[in-house]
Amino acid sequence: MGFSDNPYLQDFSLWHIAGAFLAAFIFGVTKSGLKGLGVIGIIIMALIFGSKLSTGIVLPILMMGDVLAVLYYRRHIHWGYLFKLLPWVILGVLFGVWLGKEMPEDLFRSGMAIIILFSVVILFFQERMKSAYVPDKLWFAGSMGFLAGVATMLGNLAGAFTNIYMLSMRVKKNDFIGTLAFLYFMVNLFKFPFHIFYWGTITSDTLQLNLLLAPALFIGFVGGIQLVKWINNDLFRKIILVLTAMGALLILVQS
Repeated sequence: MGFSDNPYLQDFSLWHIAGAFLAAFIFGVTKSGLKGLGVIGIIIMALIFGSKLSTGIVLPILMMGDVLAVLYYRRHIHWGYLFKLLPWVILGVLFGVWLGKEMPEDLFRSGMAIIILFSVVILFFQERMKSAYVPDKLWFAGSMGFLAGVATMLGNLAGAFTNIYMLSMRVKKNDFIGTLAFLYFMVNLFKFPFHIFYWGTITSDTLQLNLLLAPALFIGFVGGIQLVKWINNDLFRKIILVLTAMGALLILVQS
């Protein structure tokens, strides 16, 4: 199958097609460990395909990246933090399925912007507190997990809230990446049927498009792994904060 055979690429310019490949590359880098960067890829896809439809196009790409990330970082999964978050994320996904079913496109797009802006404010506030206190409580894991679930269903934007939780726990870099890789793998697998049977945002044509974009994802993942190796824990935290803030500004501009 070529580019011209896919209905999602027939009406787009070469710049749009290049943007889709760039987004897939960014998702690969994101799955290698630089979590905040994924927001930029999501914005690119939303600009090309529309906010709601893009969530179904992006999800299988992220799932392919999840598999790569879990295989590479499987020795660094912190099961305690994982199981504190997972049930609440699932609840948030179910709420997001209901909330986003009939939501108009402009409201859907604005919702993306609000989610990112809110998460960035919390991230910067928490980083500036410099307190030794860590909110390792059920309410904190529950609230971050639920918000992550809603955000991931409405825009594949769970990263901001899961980042908040993992950064608060002061988890080391590889444990951070490995734990979230397995969390996203399970949550995205759970979301997949809802996109097919309830929202209708995943079809045979979108899956064929995903296969066309897969090489860019793989290249981004391999390149991202090398980049993560060069970054220490403190720099890693700062990069996540900066990239998340950049993503928030971009999505606000496009909304």
